[in-house]
Amino acid sequence: MKYSVVIFPSSKVQEFANQYRKRYDSTYALIPPFIRLKEAFELDDAKLPELVEHLQQVAEHTDSFTAKFHRFSTFHPTNNVIYLGIQNKEAFEELHHQVIECCSSRPETYAFVPHLTIGRDFADDELKDVYGQLTMAKVDLETEIDRFHLIYQLEDGIWSVYQSFQLRK
Repeated sequence: MKYSVVIFPSSKVQEFANQYRKRYDSTYALIPPFIRLKEAFELDDAKLPELVEHLQQVAEHTDSFTAKFHRFSTFHPTNNVIYLGIQNKEAFEELHHQVIECCSSRPETYAFVPHLTIGRDFADDELKDVYGQLTMAKVDLETEIDRFHLIYQLEDGIWSVYQSFQLRK
């Protein structure tokens, strides 16, 4: 089965992101807005308890923190993706590092950049136009990060939460 580890921001941030995602993100109906900690990966069901135990340990040793979204950005030319950039990346980077320790045999495709995707699969000209418009918008959002989630993909492509992991207060 295919799994991933993600953070879902507050409903306020999700509502803001979904204003754009419903128009620009082909995965809008498959998963709520998220910040990915570990790329999607295949995992044998027999290894699931080991992963869950590792993620529980990570959560128990990680303090909750606040995320600040401050601008729109893009991964162009690597990927035609537009995302909400996160100002304080260090806590995400540390959490990512701890999460992937258990999954090091499954290398990441891209370098880890904490972000919330709001659009993907743009043609080059469309990306340029949409991104140009979005860079003029003011972004000043915060969300408390107090948990992360192990999610899995159903046969219809929809992602569902397998288990949530509460961070320390």
